[in-house]
Amino acid sequence: MCYNKHMDAYRHNSELENLKSVTGFLIAANVLWFLFVTVFGPTESSDVLIRWGALYTPYVEEGAWWRLLSCMFLHSGIRHLMNNMITLFALGAMLENEAGPVKYMLIYFLGGIAGSAAEYALSLRRGEPVVAVGASGAVFAVLGGLIWVLIANKGRIPGMSIRRLLIYAALSIYFGFASGGVANGAHIGGMIAGFLISLLLYRKRDVGGENAFTAQS
Repeated sequence: MCYNKHMDAYRHNSELENLKSVTGFLIAANVLWFLFVTVFGPTESSDVLIRWGALYTPYVEEGAWWRLLSCMFLHSGIRHLMNNMITLFALGAMLENEAGPVKYMLIYFLGGIAGSAAEYALSLRRGEPVVAVGASGAVFAVLGGLIWVLIANKGRIPGMSIRRLLIYAALSIYFGFASGGVANGAHIGGMIAGFLISLLLYRKRDVGGENAFTAQS
């Protein structure tokens, strides 16, 4: 019994180290890139954002597909950055603790790219070029991933319940549509993609307390 308790403590400490290394890295990368871009002009400027990798429909049409990824590290102003990083800190910490660093990064990056692709597809359908930036597509992918984790764990993990998370998701989507200049396609596309990726990778906790995953890494 004492051995099991020590092992649980060891696993818990290891998870916290992973949390710090991945979630902390993502937040640091976003903040540092924001500070770097500010050297070249205001981050609210479309010209500055396009220059440094914003999702700009005409450029993507010409083959600049890398912008689906690079736009995830750009933010339009400090408030935009802080809103996304605070949410990432809270939700990302939970998902990384439950899913582990590798699966967490897959959900974040693949879900974020899917969100960018959804926003790009919507802009083509509307026939209006857009300049879209922000980590919110990836953050919503984390949100979608957490929804599946909670479903798999019968609606509750430490610090979160399915009810609270669904209310948060609904309010986030509502305020996105109620506000102007919000890439709602990236939000919804990222959340759906994050849910589906998590569905493929995450399995319910086993009796021993560890998470079981598919064999993919």
